[in-house]
Amino acid sequence: MSAVANFGPHLPILRRYARAMTGSQVSGDACVRAALEAILAAPTQISTAHPPKVELFRLFHAVWTSVAPALDPKLRPERSALLLTAVEGFSHDEAGLVLGKSAVDIAEEIQTARAAIQSESIGQVLIIEDESIIAMHLQTLVEDLGHRVIGVATTRREAVQLVEQAQPDLVLADIRLADGTSGIDAVADILTMCDVPAIFITAFPERLLSGETLEPTYLITKPFLPETVMATISQAMFFHRENQREMTANRS
Repeated sequence: MSAVANFGPHLPILRRYARAMTGSQVSGDACVRAALEAILAAPTQISTAHPPKVELFRLFHAVWTSVAPALDPKLRPERSALLLTAVEGFSHDEAGLVLGKSAVDIAEEIQTARAAIQSESIGQVLIIEDESIIAMHLQTLVEDLGHRVIGVATTRREAVQLVEQAQPDLVLADIRLADGTSGIDAVADILTMCDVPAIFITAFPERLLSGETLEPTYLITKPFLPETVMATISQAMFFHRENQREMTANRS
């Protein structure tokens, strides 16, 4: 099997990463397409010395540095090391290979990104999760970051009712809920009521990154680590705030 064919299983995860880096499905997928086109145009640049996932992300970043600034000036490349390790599960050494840096540099960049996250503004979070233990864990993680949880909904209807009482700044939603409804449908209802970023949580991210249906911008895989939740919440809230500022500026 060719190296290019070996990349196939890792493409959904690369798309998730690119979307988290850009805060946009459109921009993230555009970066991935540009990287794939560059890889196919020059297959000799592919190294077989690295595992396929590491090599795919390395080649993506080689293209990213030239393509991303033209797509959106708000991009946060300094968060790359944190997202690679906290969300995508790379070791410091692997993230170093991806970014062309040493493991020491990666550790320093992660610490810098964490410090920046701690200084960011806090908000109100709605959790949609029907498993009580997971919901309690998420609530603790969110509150440890300084945010306030306005409620925990176990069904689509409960989620809408909570938003009618208090508008959240972020929604954390499980995919499958206790009454057979979907967190995706609950978020769709909420988005008709207010403009808010949503992060979906699932044990099967590849099912939501198939390219066949409407897909989320932010996606966390179960079981998750605290670092994963922290990094993803930060990205979602940052880009949402920037988009709101841009819209306000355009109206004035």
